Amino acid sequence: MTNSSQDGRLRKIVSRDQLALVADDVGPMTAPVVILMHGGGQTRHSWSGAAKALAKRGYRVINVDLRGHGESEWSEAGAYSLDDRVADVEAIVAQLEQPFALVGASLGGATSIHAVASAIQPAAVVLVDIVPHPEPEGINRIVGFMRAHPNGFATLDEAADAVAAYNPERPRPRDPKGLMRNLREREDGRFYWHWDPRIVSERPEDFHETMQNSALSLAETGVPVLLVRGLKSNVVSDAGIAAFRELVPHLEVADVGGAGHMVAGDRNDAFNDAAIAFLVQHMPL
Repeated sequence: MTNSSQDGRLRKIVSRDQLALVADDVGPMTAPVVILMHGGGQTRHSWSGAAKALAKRGYRVINVDLRGHGESEWSEAGAYSLDDRVADVEAIVAQLEQPFALVGASLGGATSIHAVASAIQPAAVVLVDIVPHPEPEGINRIVGFMRAHPNGFATLDEAADAVAAYNPERPRPRDPKGLMRNLREREDGRFYWHWDPRIVSERPEDFHETMQNSALSLAETGVPVLLVRGLKSNVVSDAGIAAFRELVPHLEVADVGGAGHMVAGDRNDAFNDAAIAFLVQHMPL
């Protein structure tokens, strides 16, 4: 199902468990495809700048809300494992005839690694600030933020305060209305984050074991891989990169100064330059 959208074509993709995913589909329909997958607790709008830059360069871009996030449906069964997310990627690529690349930040990057290990064959993979051995402190901080405020917020200002406390290096927005892309107002009049709280119920040790095994499979495929790392990140360290390179010797790394874990949001220009240069090399237009 496709409708018009201010940002392009609004597409609904149905996964194998009948969960509907919402995506913006922009750029030339017959061009090579870049599939953008955001991080946990985000929505597809976190990729707005990157999607526009990629489409302007000539790529077709499918920018999707991951299951349980944004406008995509929540799973009644709480199906949020990496296997479930790979099934969503399969549903997207099943509709494509041209080459495609996977670009994933954090949770979206973990999904990309696991997708290649599960026999999905992209032309290239771009990972944004995620490795098989992330720093526990950084991961715990993300999960802690997502688990906080289960009763929502009375006002948008309260939500803005929570975001500012989590990421104090970013200026607090003067008008918090922009947060409505990440919030839902329920019947009780309170505002709740736009993701299913059950997303963060998976045990970290299970996640890390899956990532380790998937990275080994990724290396065997020979698919070109770029890691874009924020130099101020508390999730990806030099040790984490070294361990990843032991598993995937052909790994390429682009460091982005002045950026934390949310690289594309902190330094969108630098991220776009690194990602587009890599994609043009490995998935030319």
